[in-house]
Amino acid sequence: MRRIGTILGAAALTLLTLPAHAHAAAIACGGGTSTGRVALNGCISAERGSAGRFPTREITAYVKARNTGKKGVNVAYEAYFRVVDGGHWEKVGSGRTYLPAGASIDPLAVGSTTRVCGPVKVEIRVHARADGAPWSGWSPAATKQCQT
Repeated sequence: MRRIGTILGAAALTLLTLPAHAHAAAIACGGGTSTGRVALNGCISAERGSAGRFPTREITAYVKARNTGKKGVNVAYEAYFRVVDGGHWEKVGSGRTYLPAGASIDPLAVGSTTRVCGPVKVEIRVHARADGAPWSGWSPAATKQCQT
């Protein structure tokens, strides 16, 4: 019993020392836009995967936002995805968050889609709306779908 506890304890310590995001994909952010007192950027990542023998990418859209005002505000956001070579826009997610005065959120995942690799670029676009403000313009970000 004691031996099993020692082995489990050592295994737990080993797991704790491994980096939490050893295989996390890099996140690239695009140009900024704003709505009311909230500035935002759309961001994208493309993480490797496979569907049987076919290589895939898990393409994730993110929103990064900053409240430049002196009051907290609720912010709604949406993200869309498309393949740049003429594809149509597909909604991949939406959400809502509260941003305290002067606060910002790091890239927050909005939605994702899995695609079989192709020799094309993929693009996301994100927009947001703060309470009492209109929808912002679009903040785009793109990546080569199957970059190494």
